[in-house]
Amino acid sequence: MTVGILLICHNDIGAQLIETAADMLERVPTRLAHIDVRQDDDPIDLLAMARRRVSEIDSGEGVLVMTDMYGSTPSNIAHRLRDQHDVQVISGVNLPMLVRALNYPRLGLEEMTQKAWTGGRDGIILDNRQ
Repeated sequence: MTVGILLICHNDIGAQLIETAADMLERVPTRLAHIDVRQDDDPIDLLAMARRRVSEIDSGEGVLVMTDMYGSTPSNIAHRLRDQHDVQVISGVNLPMLVRALNYPRLGLEEMTQKAWTGGRDGIILDNRQ
């Protein structure tokens, strides 16, 4: 069994990150899903959809939820999932974060969360050479 991963992001960000990571890795070693949040979507409907997705991808090891921006609708929905499921939430998802998580499919939820977070953080490089 592995930790599930759910991306809840604005527009098509989550879908594009998943597609790109899957192309890079040539496989997806865990249960992976996304929810696209559009400007005119009802947050109550999205929360219900997110609860269903978490139930679908949770194999008993929990779910790591990644969102694009803390404090936004996707992030608010993600944080509300923690009351009914074994869920960890990271905001500020980027491609290095997702790839790092997918490279460690056998880790438990806490360990995968830390690997993903450090992968995302370490994947941001300021190259200010002239």
